[in-house]
Amino acid sequence: MNRAGLSSDYSPFASETRDFARFSGAWYALTVRPQHEKTVELALVAKGLTTYLPVFETVRKWSDRFKKLVVPLFPGYIFCRFDTSSRVQVLRTPGVISIVSAGQNPTPVPDAQVEAVQKMLASGSPVEPCRYLQEGERVRIEEGPMAGIEGILLEVRDACRLVVSIELFQRSVSVQIHRESVVPVRG
Repeated sequence: MNRAGLSSDYSPFASETRDFARFSGAWYALTVRPQHEKTVELALVAKGLTTYLPVFETVRKWSDRFKKLVVPLFPGYIFCRFDTSSRVQVLRTPGVISIVSAGQNPTPVPDAQVEAVQKMLASGSPVEPCRYLQEGERVRIEEGPMAGIEGILLEVRDACRLVVSIELFQRSVSVQIHRESVVPVRG
């Protein structure tokens, strides 16, 4: 296990190939103990639940070297698909702090947002976390492996990036795109 709680043989794209549509229940975001994302994911899967832990590769600098790591895209969070009747089973999982909620009721994450993150990671383009955005021009990718993803267009260092936000816990991810592949979303 590395410092992020992920084993060195953990593939950042393994869970992206699952067909999540066949599982019942809604997606919920779980708040987990710091650096326990993978441990919680394994425990939930052992209970028969469907999970999604989006991860990405990054290079971190130690005092004497640079190291490539696979780390969670949303540190401290994991997605889990379940019916609300399984809520207690989820909360009793070691490492789970809470289900992201509005008041007393767990708030589901829209399928489209989870699927957009999944598609971005599966595209092979470099994906990285970025600050949460609420304003900006909303666009949709029209072609290529990420066709259909909607997000906010952002320009960074002469490159275009598409930002997809998980509104429930105010986190965002971005991926580099070609400006020609997007069209504005109206209304």
